[in-house]
Amino acid sequence: MTAPVAAQDFQHDLAPFLSKYCYECHGGEKTKGDLDLKAIKDDGRFFQEQRVWREVINQVVSGEMPPAKKTVRPSPAEIAQLDINVRKLLSQAVAKAKVDPGSVTIRRLNRTEFNNTIRDLCYLDSNFSVDFPADDSGYGFDNIADVLSFSPVHLERFIAVGQQIAAKALPLTLPELDSTGVAMVEMTPRGKNKEQTRFFNPEPAMSGYMEVPKDAEYLLSVRLKPTGGAGDPPPKVAFAIDGVEAAVLPMKSASKSEALEVKVKLTAGKHLFTMTWKNPPANLASSARTLSGFRLFLRGPLDSRTEMQRRLAAVIDGKVGEARARLIVNWFASRAFRRPATEGEIKRYVGIFNAAEQAAGGTWEAGAQAIIGIVLSSPKFIFRAEQDEQPTAADAHAVGEFALASRLSYFLWGSMPDEELFNLAYSKKLSSSLEAQAQRMLKDPRSQYLVTGFGLQWLQLRRLATVSVDVTLFPEFNEGIRAAMMKETELFLAEIVSRDRSVLDIIDADFTYVNRPLADFYKIKSDGFTLDRRGRDKGEFIRVQLPEGDRGGVLTQASILTATSNPTRTSPVKRGKWILEQILGAPTPPAPADVPALESQHQLTGTLRQRMEQHRQNPSCASCHTRMDALGFAFEKFNAVGQVRALDEGKPIDPAGKLPDGRTFAGAAQLKGLLKADQDKFVRNLSSKMLIYALGRGVEYYDEPAIDKIASSAKKGENRFSALAVAVVLSDPFRLCRGTSQVEMASNKPKTK
Repeated sequence: MTAPVAAQDFQHDLAPFLSKYCYECHGGEKTKGDLDLKAIKDDGRFFQEQRVWREVINQVVSGEMPPAKKTVRPSPAEIAQLDINVRKLLSQAVAKAKVDPGSVTIRRLNRTEFNNTIRDLCYLDSNFSVDFPADDSGYGFDNIADVLSFSPVHLERFIAVGQQIAAKALPLTLPELDSTGVAMVEMTPRGKNKEQTRFFNPEPAMSGYMEVPKDAEYLLSVRLKPTGGAGDPPPKVAFAIDGVEAAVLPMKSASKSEALEVKVKLTAGKHLFTMTWKNPPANLASSARTLSGFRLFLRGPLDSRTEMQRRLAAVIDGKVGEARARLIVNWFASRAFRRPATEGEIKRYVGIFNAAEQAAGGTWEAGAQAIIGIVLSSPKFIFRAEQDEQPTAADAHAVGEFALASRLSYFLWGSMPDEELFNLAYSKKLSSSLEAQAQRMLKDPRSQYLVTGFGLQWLQLRRLATVSVDVTLFPEFNEGIRAAMMKETELFLAEIVSRDRSVLDIIDADFTYVNRPLADFYKIKSDGFTLDRRGRDKGEFIRVQLPEGDRGGVLTQASILTATSNPTRTSPVKRGKWILEQILGAPTPPAPADVPALESQHQLTGTLRQRMEQHRQNPSCASCHTRMDALGFAFEKFNAVGQVRALDEGKPIDPAGKLPDGRTFAGAAQLKGLLKADQDKFVRNLSSKMLIYALGRGVEYYDEPAIDKIASSAKKGENRFSALAVAVVLSDPFRLCRGTSQVEMASNKPKTK
């Protein structure tokens, strides 16, 4: 009987290589790493076991397997052929398999997503979730559905905060106008004054700065007192903002005090306000005619309604009674639930609205406030639940338009969909314009959330806040430097996103961001810092060009180097492990329980590198430490807080190393060059991490083809950040959901630990 084609291909293409080089350690009674390759007889489960075969290729091609101690090793030609054969079988397995987009777990908004959503839903920007329980992390991120628990404490906090937000977004009484001002004696140029009264003398004009909180209409006012005779003309005063004249106001009398007011439309920020006496006497210094005042005021915004009040006023558009209640309920609940509110929901909330409105004496704001508080504590707002618009479909199919809008907005913005996404979802046109919408959203300032929401978590930089540094050994380190380290990486990643740079710049780049303390810490010279009017450093961060050398990219930023060190010394193991896991996506197994820590092995002597080499003599340690240590030692010229050094324990540092495949490097700069040369590994790992973040779940074997496509698309797009992000959005796991047959198969699968 002829063997099946799958078995023939496997036995012909793979079995000879495995028998010659692998079965000795991974077959039969010997199964190092719990891997028994001898038990595999064909490629029948190649799709399910594709991660095993991908790792086999990686290990063999990189030279890590067979172990270096083996005298019989495959030739380059054999390795190349193995790579071809495995990838051929993988391609065949993927081609035969149905697309499986994986499961969708209902997901609670995490603390940051809650704040962002309130910002865009209620137009309030504040840390409302400050008292919420901390969010757990899974797969390195705090937006993973399976770990976003919900406790009685969460319920209490959501209810309480919902009421607070409702009261703040829709107050029942309007607040008094905010007021700011500038004393005329402080205005320039300096001039004649008596006590706190300033005269238009010696110049007929004076200027001063005031900060405007938001774009709006304001009231600019001043009380001025003129002196003059009966025949003198009343003063005329001009008001200008940033050199542009806004109004010229004549006073009624040449001798009586009078308040002058003018309404002006201003944008948020600092503005220069100027008052000019337009008809002064010829000689201000000696004339009996004078003009003086105490303070220039700016009051407003004149429309003191909240943004929510203004929006709702536009929504109801003069409607009253039941029609008004339905409009408000439908508008707010649909946005809060991120899909159209049902008739049952509208009817229920309208009843609550009417009761609150009547209790407040017919004030519609009271009804709206009640609805906001209740909706914000509803599970339909707190949780992202996706409604399947094709619930009877057997196979993978497109997610609903509103679910797709939420997937897109929470991935790229960490917040709810905006009006354009909602409108496209209502008209069922979002799925057909997905790429264009992703590109639009990446250009929006809200996409910077990817820096903190994705980037800093992927790099594991939240641990920097808890790293303990021995300040007696590193006296230049302080809390200000710790904060600057984090800010440097944040601004660096922000440029990758905002300027759509290649993600390979993350590994190595010729620029970074520093403030003066961090520049001094790094010993970077720069003349770009500016001082305030009192000659003090303003604490600003500037973009600096780095000289050619080891420094460049996140791998040599103090944030990473400090987070991967011990309190008193560097840790090549931690640094190497971090590179393997976060950059190359090649995690190492946990250390054997019977292997003692380096610090406890008192028989080890010499420099840190020498002690590590002795530590590797233990066969249980060698396989992992050979990979980790070489990578970590490349960065030994940076101390435990990321400063450059030349000596360790009084002896010259040797940052050179050798990779398992035989490639060598002399230090950090050359190693980064090798890592960029292995860009496929880095980009694929980054693709996997970003897909995890976008889906809110870990990736499984059936996601591997999608990750391949994402990485391939990114490469075609010159590895630009937008190419990677858009490829994630267009991937099958992001766009599709499982069919009924796939859900049943997944639910019947035996649970594994």
